[in-house]
Amino acid sequence: MPKNGVAMKIPLTDLNTMPEADFVAALGAVFEHAPWVARAAAQRRPFDTVAALHAALCAAVTSAPDDLRRALLTGHPELAGRAARDGRIAADSIVEQAAAGLDRLSDSEYAQFEALNAAYRGRFGIPFILCIGRHGRASLLRAFEERLGSDPETEMRTAEAEVFRIAALRLGRAVEADGTLRTTGRISTHVLDTVLGRPAAGVAVELVEAVTEAEAVCVARAVTNADGRTDVPLIAGRPVPIGVYEIRFALGDYHRGLGMSLPQPPFLDVVPLRFGVADPEAHYHVPLAATPWSYQTYRGS
Repeated sequence: MPKNGVAMKIPLTDLNTMPEADFVAALGAVFEHAPWVARAAAQRRPFDTVAALHAALCAAVTSAPDDLRRALLTGHPELAGRAARDGRIAADSIVEQAAAGLDRLSDSEYAQFEALNAAYRGRFGIPFILCIGRHGRASLLRAFEERLGSDPETEMRTAEAEVFRIAALRLGRAVEADGTLRTTGRISTHVLDTVLGRPAAGVAVELVEAVTEAEAVCVARAVTNADGRTDVPLIAGRPVPIGVYEIRFALGDYHRGLGMSLPQPPFLDVVPLRFGVADPEAHYHVPLAATPWSYQTYRGS
């Protein structure tokens, strides 16, 4: 049952012992409109880890007849398609598409998706399937266009692999247990004052994602604590979407707050560090070592 508006995770131990019908009811939506996958996996209980549960669900798909596997793919909704805009898709898909911003596109962007969806379905006979939680907008469109040039056999394998990624994220949200799947990444930072030789507390930082060459959206804002870090990572608990990011450090305000006499405008005011994320499940630690006149960065851990 939801608690304070947040869905409670089901302990894996409960899934291992509940009646098959309850198991299917709990996990039937992990694979879009395909409760038969959960029903087949129920026969392989018990599972020691969520990873083992995920493997059993995927094995149920790969061992199924070809027509059933294809039906699983055709049951997925198009990205930013008409059914998605009208809310006529599964609840998980509504949440996932909204998290990627596909429910608030401009008319020209919707037209772009409609053209891509039509071209893809015309070529392969299935909807374009992508684990959009792992992609930013630019990465999503790049994958769409690249996969249009694929061959049908390869694309069927790719689409099924994306279905398995989607299932892993859904399981991670639904099931509580040890041995969780590697489905989340992090972006974190740490600011060091190399003049004073100590962590820089009170530095305002902003993380933005480059949606297009001309558009960026703010992902997170924070202020560094006494350790020079933010109290929580700038992104955590979910995949870090593939894309280009920038952390902006309000270095001028920090030095003015220390009472330093700075020229106007200061040599370094807001310092932007732009970096790319290629692995959504990795930890990207982007520290800044700075003075009023210089800074240094690297990929940390």
